[in-house]
Amino acid sequence: MAPMTRSRAPEQVPGDLNATYYAQRAGAGLIISEGTQVSALGAGYPWTPGIHTDEQAAGWRTVTDAVHAADGLIFAQLWHVGRMGHPTVHGGTPVAPSAIAPGEEIFTSEGMQPIPTPHELTLDEIAGVIEDFRHAARQAQAAGFDGLEVHGANGYLLDQFLQTGSNERTDGYGGSVAGRARLLLEVTEAVAETWGADRVGVRLSPGGTFSGMSDDDPAETFSYAMKSLDAYGLAYLHVVETSQTLPPVGLDDVGGPTALARSVYSGTIITAGEYDRDSAERAVTENRADLVAFARQYLANPDLPERFRVGAELNDGDQATFYGGGAEGYTDYPTLDAS
Repeated sequence: MAPMTRSRAPEQVPGDLNATYYAQRAGAGLIISEGTQVSALGAGYPWTPGIHTDEQAAGWRTVTDAVHAADGLIFAQLWHVGRMGHPTVHGGTPVAPSAIAPGEEIFTSEGMQPIPTPHELTLDEIAGVIEDFRHAARQAQAAGFDGLEVHGANGYLLDQFLQTGSNERTDGYGGSVAGRARLLLEVTEAVAETWGADRVGVRLSPGGTFSGMSDDDPAETFSYAMKSLDAYGLAYLHVVETSQTLPPVGLDDVGGPTALARSVYSGTIITAGEYDRDSAERAVTENRADLVAFARQYLANPDLPERFRVGAELNDGDQATFYGGGAEGYTDYPTLDAS
């Protein structure tokens, strides 16, 4: 089950409703939680959960206990949105590698708002971000997760450092591909020190353009990042084929994001992006990936593996209830037995 923002954590603290939602989907081989901010400034949207306070960790313990009671496994996805935030959410100015606005609007509790120009992180502040991830990794252990995923994809902070369109720094965190990948690798090392690398995954979206992202040479950039991550012995590399239905750019010559990953990364690969049962089966049997993650299908079908097993029809998701609200469109999708 792929990470999916659902914006149903009032005061950024998970509760019983979230526990029900995840426990309903415990039949997944692995649940990767929705993006979970590592600090107050790491939040980008209203009602998304954090994991940097003890109250948030206790809320997540309710979720993990429910998943484990249903014989499931769940990783926490650690998230910092960087420039993809708004003062109405965290009360501050969004931060980024460079003071470059994405040129987009963002959903807030006051409706759609333009994203302001972010503050360029200083070296001391970058060190603070690494410590935020390290602290969040410890909190995830206290919350009872089985492991964690570093969110380095989809135009958020670590992706912003990776790609040239959002990183114009001239210090050790910019310029060369090694400089731009440095924060991703240092964050991965920090959380692996807490968990052990075999309980840590990393998500990347090579060639992704979501949230105003771009890169001069995505094949070079992401090849370097993937090769570097390969040295750590991670649980997996999670590769996004599409982001919000936008196809990747600049990777046609290498066969796309997952093909690029397979060519340079020797460990376990999860691929995600608009797969159905048959295309996912082919991806695995043809050795293009080891695992396939599903998002919206899991949103609307809590028993997705069983539906795939018997070839049953899938529930359609109600897009009007994807973000925010309560149980409607969240925990009320019927299982096959109920149908």
